[in-house]
Amino acid sequence: MTTQNEAANEESDKEGVAVELRDWIGGHREELIADLAAYVSLETPSNDKALLDAGLRWLDGWLEERLGPPSATQRLDGGAYGGAGGRGEPAVYGDARVNNYPGHGEAPVLLLAHYDTVWPAGTLAGWPFTVDGDLATGPGAFDMKAGLVQLVWALRALDAAGLPRPPVRLLLNGDEEIGSPLSRPLIEESAKNAGAVLVFEASADGALKTARKGVGIFHLSITGVEAHAGLEPAKGASAIDELARVVRHLHDLADPDAGTTLNVGVVSGGTGSNVVAGAAHAEVDVRVASQAEAERIGAALAALRPHDERASFDLRGGWNRPVMERGPGTARLFGLAREVAAGMGIELRECAVGGASDGNFAAALGVPVLDGLGAVGDGAHARHEHVSVAGMLERSALTAGLLHALAAG
Repeated sequence: MTTQNEAANEESDKEGVAVELRDWIGGHREELIADLAAYVSLETPSNDKALLDAGLRWLDGWLEERLGPPSATQRLDGGAYGGAGGRGEPAVYGDARVNNYPGHGEAPVLLLAHYDTVWPAGTLAGWPFTVDGDLATGPGAFDMKAGLVQLVWALRALDAAGLPRPPVRLLLNGDEEIGSPLSRPLIEESAKNAGAVLVFEASADGALKTARKGVGIFHLSITGVEAHAGLEPAKGASAIDELARVVRHLHDLADPDAGTTLNVGVVSGGTGSNVVAGAAHAEVDVRVASQAEAERIGAALAALRPHDERASFDLRGGWNRPVMERGPGTARLFGLAREVAAGMGIELRECAVGGASDGNFAAALGVPVLDGLGAVGDGAHARHEHVSVAGMLERSALTAGLLHALAAG
């Protein structure tokens, strides 16, 4: 039985470790900033294979310099991917890489960090990486290049302190911003025997993300019958009329109280105002907070039928990411992170968000997932994207403490 004094000593030891890690990382502030500057200064847009390849080559060298060579590595070639894009064009994606690093224990911890960004080539010319006081900015700094830099320095801090950590499996992918079509099977394979999954996406105003909505992306094509709108309108079946009815119906399926939203964000159709439209198209975004709602919406979409029997519907697409629900394992993982943060004098918060990440894939397998361990800042996908340097140091120390706690069981 643990005595009151033993418990107090154990708590004091935890706080001492947290402070040691925080101080060591704080002493390397300029090196963290230099690493972030070098990384952000490499443009890695999701749709540019050459730039993604160059970015991954840089990451390979940087990771080996900072962490040493991995014990094993696996790579998926996005250029050789046999799939197709959303409109039937050949698909070429950024490669995915898995590096394994040894540690204490059997079950590895999977670490997820994508290296692609939403920013097109040439963005850096008008928006270079800069640091102004505590704020660092540049395309992709917040989403999510700072997260990987923080993670790497967390591992370095543990090694420098001689503190045990579990075996880690670092997965880098270059297609997250476009839905992870290449890397999803690799993420799921890598997560199956993991004891936990840590995702280094940016935080939500400092809070970790313990639940994320599932995302469905659907494309509806409607075929009608063309006719002269003035001379023979009755001979036509308007695809646009069908589209208007469907849009209203889809929006009515939303249930904000249950966390379900549907947005018809893009529509097109017809050839002229004097022609009964023979074709129309809609692109639909669906967000759900539970598997039950995903099933309800899926059934409603499958049941769509045209009002005019002469028209026809072709619905394509599907669930891009499953729901990340806050299960007991994730709750325990957050509790552990909160204890580590408390030892650093930090009150750690959690939240649920509407956006999805690669953590959704792991959570759907029943693996505990803690997301949002990346940067503290703001402006994902926006020109005011920025990170807090102090937040980077704090989050790096938190990650180091959490990994050490996971090694201790």
